[in-house]
Amino acid sequence: MKSIKIKNKELSDILSDTKVDFPKYSTLVLNLANRTAGGTKPKVVGQLSDLIQKFEGKKLNEWENWYLEKHPKAISNATDKVVEMLENFKDVMNKIDRELIEKWIKDLVIVKTFVGLKFQEAILFKIASTAKQKHRLATPQEEAKGIDGFIGKHPVSIKPHTYKTKKDLLTEKIEVPIIYYEKLKDGINVTFPDDLLTA
Repeated sequence: MKSIKIKNKELSDILSDTKVDFPKYSTLVLNLANRTAGGTKPKVVGQLSDLIQKFEGKKLNEWENWYLEKHPKAISNATDKVVEMLENFKDVMNKIDRELIEKWIKDLVIVKTFVGLKFQEAILFKIASTAKQKHRLATPQEEAKGIDGFIGKHPVSIKPHTYKTKKDLLTEKIEVPIIYYEKLKDGINVTFPDDLLTA
């Protein structure tokens, strides 16, 4: 058996007789602006994966006519969103200098890495302060017993929310209350036993 790979450009060449040459880097910028603006989200252009299934024609120009009949303003509305975002990009480009880039890279490499990977103490602090108790991280000896820290007198373990589905399959037995966290786009969601809030 053999296998072949058809690259996206080749697919486009095979299925479309429309050739568009974009200037170097322009598609990167346009993709970024579109993602940020949500220009081609379903609420703007329709659910394309569903629409293409409903389309019964075979040729590109038939699809274009069919689509534009169903969504006559979609291309224009999507374009408006991307144009507006690119205007915002142009405005901010004049404010981006080496100093700002260095601050951004430092924030990404130093701050966000640390915060993203070392948030156990923040979880302990938040729950402890809610319960008006003290907290501390576990010692290496306590960590060996599955303890990540203490809230007041309570030893606790801190695990990702996916651990709930895996814990029956794991050999480790954690004998202390477990605090679960879920990383979200804008922070972390934490769930824990009610009795951690009591002294």
